[in-house]
Amino acid sequence: MNRLGVVLMMFSMAVLFSVTADAQGTSGASRAKKRLLVVSHTAGFRHEEAIRAFEKVIAELAEQSGQFTVEHCRTAEDVKNMMSPEALQRYDGVVFSNTTGNIGIPDLPAFLEWVKSGKAVIGIHAAADTYHDEPAFIEMLGGQFLTHGAQCEVEVIVEDAKHPAMAHLAPRFRVFDEIYEFKNNDRAKLHVLGSMDRHPNDGHPQAGQPGDYLLIWCKPYGKGRVFYTGLGHRGDVIESQWYKQHILGGIRWALGIIRNPVPRVGTPAPK
Repeated sequence: MNRLGVVLMMFSMAVLFSVTADAQGTSGASRAKKRLLVVSHTAGFRHEEAIRAFEKVIAELAEQSGQFTVEHCRTAEDVKNMMSPEALQRYDGVVFSNTTGNIGIPDLPAFLEWVKSGKAVIGIHAAADTYHDEPAFIEMLGGQFLTHGAQCEVEVIVEDAKHPAMAHLAPRFRVFDEIYEFKNNDRAKLHVLGSMDRHPNDGHPQAGQPGDYLLIWCKPYGKGRVFYTGLGHRGDVIESQWYKQHILGGIRWALGIIRNPVPRVGTPAPK
């Protein structure tokens, strides 16, 4: 082969290598994106405004971050088809977007084992009003809805200013929303991210009284990660910039995109 032939052959190989590398790079980037299943089916009270607002917000966050994609599980039939043990293998995490009641996960123990294997759970507001009759689900999430009063403004204490869901809100922030109380304010089992040092001023006889009221937390679950925020009843809260950053931080942490260690549980109450 003459010199010109060698040069042409090398040029052709270089072009082929470049195209292949570009294709592999695109494929690699696609594979690197985490896949989230956003579950909004309800078997009890339905937070329609909040669910619709969250669908818009999560689409925006997925597009802007470029770090995850979303699929939606909106109906009982969707839950049956998209949350079976086989179907769950397609996803890296699940968002419970104001779900309520027994939503009909086909094999709940298998779902919990899936989470333990290293998957993510992100719970929004009424996620804590889901599966009241399943202690294992409640233990996984870390809290169970008890009651709420009238919507009101509260001051939230940021207990972990290093967590990506909370850093922009430290040291305290105020929000007007529907504020839940939980049956199990068990700090020993949670890493508390946000709390209140007095009862919400929501018309309850104990309104304004000092106490320890948990609102936002995270925890390990096997090799998985669980993030829960009690905020997110109102559409205007969900669509606010601070809440978007709050949720994005929680999602990125739960999916392991932010590789900070899982914080220890059993955080003491602020003094």
